[in-house]
Parts: sequence; structure tokens; C-alpha cells
Amino acid sequence: MNGRLYIVSTPIGNLGDVTIRAIETLKQVDFILCEDTRVTSILLKHYNFSKPLVSFNAVTEGKKLSSVVERITKGENCALVSDSGTPLISDPGVRLVSEAIKQNINIVPVTGASALISALTVSGLPTDSFVFEGFLPQKKGRQKKLKELSDESRTIIIYESPFRIEKLIIELVEYMPERYVVVCRELTKKFEETWRGYPKQLKNDLDKKTIKGEFVVVIAPKGWKIEN
Repeated sequence: MNGRLYIVSTPIGNLGDVTIRAIETLKQVDFILCEDTRVTSILLKHYNFSKPLVSFNAVTEGKKLSSVVERITKGENCALVSDSGTPLISDPGVRLVSEAIKQNINIVPVTGASALISALTVSGLPTDSFVFEGFLPQKKGRQKKLKELSDESRTIIIYESPFRIEKLIIELVEYMPERYVVVCRELTKKFEETWRGYPKQLKNDLDKKTIKGEFVVVIAPKGWKIEN
């Protein structure tokens, strides 16, 4: 009889973000798939338990997919986690879930923190309709994507790294100068902060900002004004 595959959300920063159900699930499964075993070990140690951890990321997913699925089909229960937040959202795991469906494995979501939803809720921008773009292409296709998004009538959410956040803001000055932007840095962590303003304002203030950590950028819909 097949085991189960649990998709478990973990904290996006503060270790208290995790749900009681998530901890209970991680304690009960036979093994945990994680992007970085060192990161997941910190969470498990904080809650005083240990489990066998298997590195399962963009590099290893293809190599380990069949062995992981085989273990589950033989009756073991498995949890998939990412380094932070909800798995599969700009993270590995889609191939695993697709294969689990083919093998009639029961897939159970264990919900929790998500950086994109957290940023959206504090942005003050329309939440009834939005588009999530994850990480924009680093080079090829980046300008084309930004040009397409400049006509987007929904709120836009983008993930960005500390290495490209300055570049993104400069690009927004060119492609979406009239759009109000909210930049969330290090959500739920000790040095969490939110920047708000139009692209040119944000660009002018960059030298006063800390360019470290993970960023979520929320961009107002086309035509939306702060007076709305």
C-alpha cells in the first residue's frame, strides 16, 4: 500500500511561522525531502526532534526522483519542504508531484507561510486579482517580460535576489515609471522592512537601503493610483 506525500510549508523567516500541524506531520513521516539539509536541520532542532533528511533540490531532483517515489510506493510516508515557505512556489517539486499522481500516491498539502501572500497583504495594493511571476529571467527574455508586464492590469508580484534588486528597480523606472511599488525585504525576520514609492523615488533612495536578504516586489496594476 502506498505511503503519502505531504507538501509541508515551513517558516519564511521567523521559526514561529510554522503551524502545529506542520510540526506534527514532520514528526510522523519516515523521511523529509529538503532543498538544503542544513536549513531544515535548524527547524527540526528548534522543535526538538530529528528525522532522516534527503537533499532534494533543482540539481538532485532528477537523479533521486525514482528512488523517492519507490520508497513511497512501498509504504513510507514522505514530507517535501523548501528552505522557506510553501514548496513548489519558485522551488523544486513539480516533477515529484507529477510522478506521484501517476503512481496514485495520495498527496496532502500542509499549508502555512508564503512570502508572496504575506507581501501582498501588507502592500496596500489590490488583492482581488494578481499575477505571480516568481523570479524574472536573469538575462534572455527579461526585457521582453518587463515590457509585457508594463501592460498588466492586475497587481504583480515578483521575487528578487539581493544581487538583482537594484537592477530591477532601475528597470521599473524605464518600463513602469508610473506604477506604485512596494518592496518587502526579509519578511518575518529580525530586519524585516518595507519600502514604498514610485520607481524613481525608490531608485533615489537605494544608497540609504540595506541590499541584503530576500525580496518580494509588489507592483500596482496599470492605472492604479495611490489615491484609490
